[in-house]
Amino acid sequence: MAAATRCAPAPAASPRPRSRHRLRCRCCEDTLGVPRRRAQASSGAREQEQQQQQHYFPELRPLLYPAPPPRPRRIVLVRHGQSEGNVDEGAYTRVPDPLIGLTPKGQRQAEDCGRRLHRLLSSGHGDDEEEDGDDDWKVYFYVSPYRRTLETLRGVGRAFDARRIAGVREEPRIREQDFGNFQDREKMRVEKEIRRRYGRFFYRFPDGESAADVYDRITGFRETLRADIDIGRFQPPSPPGAPPAPEMNLVLVSHGLTLRVFLMRWYKWTVRQFEGLANLDNGGTLVMQTGEGGRYSLLVHHTVDELREFGLTDEMIDDQMWQRTARPGELNYNFITNGPSFFTHFS
Repeated sequence: MAAATRCAPAPAASPRPRSRHRLRCRCCEDTLGVPRRRAQASSGAREQEQQQQQHYFPELRPLLYPAPPPRPRRIVLVRHGQSEGNVDEGAYTRVPDPLIGLTPKGQRQAEDCGRRLHRLLSSGHGDDEEEDGDDDWKVYFYVSPYRRTLETLRGVGRAFDARRIAGVREEPRIREQDFGNFQDREKMRVEKEIRRRYGRFFYRFPDGESAADVYDRITGFRETLRADIDIGRFQPPSPPGAPPAPEMNLVLVSHGLTLRVFLMRWYKWTVRQFEGLANLDNGGTLVMQTGEGGRYSLLVHHTVDELREFGLTDEMIDDQMWQRTARPGELNYNFITNGPSFFTHFS
């Protein structure tokens, strides 16, 4: 009897070749303003077509590979003026936090802040609102949707002529830390004492947020801000031969803790460094300004003593000195992310 016929085993499928393309992740300021590579067409036809166009029509090169738009000169952080909740914590038991408004003093602080900002932004331009000055600087606002920040924005805006304001965007992600709807005064006193013992960054208020939660939404806002800068949202495109685009300045009108978290996210500060920072005064400002290389540094406008009073350590100040001369795309390998400051066994 013939042996039973066996089916030949199917050939093993050859493993799929691994792609050699690797993703490079860079964050925040390190790529802000650095031109991004365009995705290559599958057949390379688009790249070849562009090269041919450059050969026969060199005047098309600025359109095919446009230079990145100029970076805003400054990013100015503004804390709202004195609010009803700053002088009476009982207000939070009666009024929703987003509806807490400014006091008369807070309104004056907002208007004073606007005048200081105008002097800062117009410095070096010889600007005089009484005359038709050169239209070479503008300001674009991001504002928290809370009543006290919107009222602060209106007070600040009184110092600016309409032609100086490039635009305004209401941005919910830069709102105040959520403390949990209507607040019970005695319960909140207890919660804040627990927060002091637990740690200001990680303690989450019941039905509310921790500073770590604020960090998460500020990270999303930071990516939006970076994209807005990269695509030139603040300045309409100029036709060929037009004068240079006006100097742009961004102003964030927000809240004390939110602005500290924004700085922590931008400069990659640690939790311990964040917890050593102080709030800005009501109506106070902090200026991030481009240095010699194009990165934003707090030391271009502020002094070392001012930053120490705000809570920066010597290590953070050294990094700000580096930021003052470094270029976008460069990395500070001597800052905390290099590693040694996290370990205790190095002498």
